[in-house]
Amino acid sequence: MTEIIAPYTDDDLLSDNVSKKDLVTFLQENASGQFLVDHKLAGAVKNVIKTKTKDQLADDYKQLFTGKSFKTSDNQLPTPEQASAKAAEAEALENATQKAKKLNLKEPETVKYTKRILKMGDKVTFPQKGDTVACYYTGKLDNGKVFDTNIEEGKKAKAKAQPLRFKVGLGKVIKGWDEALLTMTEGERAEIIIQPEWAYGKKGIEGKIPPNSTLTFEVELVSVGD
Repeated sequence: MTEIIAPYTDDDLLSDNVSKKDLVTFLQENASGQFLVDHKLAGAVKNVIKTKTKDQLADDYKQLFTGKSFKTSDNQLPTPEQASAKAAEAEALENATQKAKKLNLKEPETVKYTKRILKMGDKVTFPQKGDTVACYYTGKLDNGKVFDTNIEEGKKAKAKAQPLRFKVGLGKVIKGWDEALLTMTEGERAEIIIQPEWAYGKKGIEGKIPPNSTLTFEVELVSVGD
């Protein structure tokens, strides 16, 4: 660091040639942050001038050179602009944190199903949460065993079968169905493989679906709306 040369002699300090403002400005530009705090020299120049006599400032000036308490990049105080910006940043962060807490924000949930389209729908009529949908379906276990279906066997079975009707997206069926159906369009038929978390979970259904079963459904979205 370049050595700082004292610009004022003892005679200068006693004369009117050097003002209180001159001394405060020099000290704030060259003294370390800790020195300024310890000697009550931090803050606006006009405020320091009001609280310190010239003799006190002259004494501070001499102590600066005696102790070599000069400013470096590591010990300087932030400027008022820097301090204000930092305070504003901290306040913005706190406001965002509080807003997030109020909204009870959560990480997006991992999707627990996969879908493979077997027949395209109309690509237009997507169901919305609360819409009544009608579906034909067949559900199978991992071993291929059918555990549930609303499609009867026989040539005229589908004509006699009644589609399952329910309001989608409201928890009337397992979550895998609710979520997958919202991605289908009217007339679409798809294979939907649902992980246990979005199916019947750890409990399963006694005598029908074992615990922690991944289920495969073939679902046809017959209609959307009442």
